[in-house]
Amino acid sequence: MIAELEALLGWKTAAVGLWILLFFAAERLLPAARPPAALADRPGGIRRLGRNLGLWAVNLGLSPLIVLPVTFWAAGHAWGWRPEWWQGLPGLALDILLLDVLIYWWHRANHEIPFLWRFHEVHHLDRFLDTTSALRFHFGEVLLSALARAGIILLLGFPFTSVLVFEALVLLCAIFHHSNLRLPAAFEALLSRLIITPSIHWVHHHAKRCDTDSNYGTLFSFWDRLFGTRSAKQRDPDMPIGVEGRPEEPILSLLIHPLHSPAPPAAPSRQDASKS
Repeated sequence: MIAELEALLGWKTAAVGLWILLFFAAERLLPAARPPAALADRPGGIRRLGRNLGLWAVNLGLSPLIVLPVTFWAAGHAWGWRPEWWQGLPGLALDILLLDVLIYWWHRANHEIPFLWRFHEVHHLDRFLDTTSALRFHFGEVLLSALARAGIILLLGFPFTSVLVFEALVLLCAIFHHSNLRLPAAFEALLSRLIITPSIHWVHHHAKRCDTDSNYGTLFSFWDRLFGTRSAKQRDPDMPIGVEGRPEEPILSLLIHPLHSPAPPAAPSRQDASKS
């Protein structure tokens, strides 16, 4: 079992690495938008890259020591109540669907609960969106997500293999929908009926609160339609990215951001937001 899990982890790491390189190259050949003036010059771009990759490096170093063992422990101690039909490939498909709706609600909670937003805001402070944005998360958020996921695994009995496959899909899809890749409009419109695309997620990173608090989906796009959080706004290459009223910060400041971040302003109601 351990050997099989190590093999799965190896395949996951290799696939994600190749995916990052693929989209890093593709978005340079077919960019959907140009970075703002502060990031357009070489020094600004390098500083931004350093922030995003620096946060990723922290997660790469700490996740195998904390996050993976917590997840593995939870899967090994999960409540074994599953019926016989909830096994194999049908069971895996159902697990992915359930995990995706749960991560929708977790993402939404990260926006609506001030304590969680202190950590998640680090991701949104990025002033541009590209492949590296998918790697930019505060380790506190990664740890809190792992603890929440462990509780869900214990209650619903998700096997470790299902969690590992789902996490790989999350990484692959996050790299895709954070990328600054210009897709043919008709193709993206068709694709967006099922999964989250770059245009959908671009609006989620718009520096306007009513849009930031929308489009929470990770894999499938229908959860936002079902729960009334899909923004009607279309991507505009010139729309500002980031957090309204908040500046970007150096990496050391980002690491302690949850300790000094002021409380977010009250979110506008969806009715008021739709009028703006």
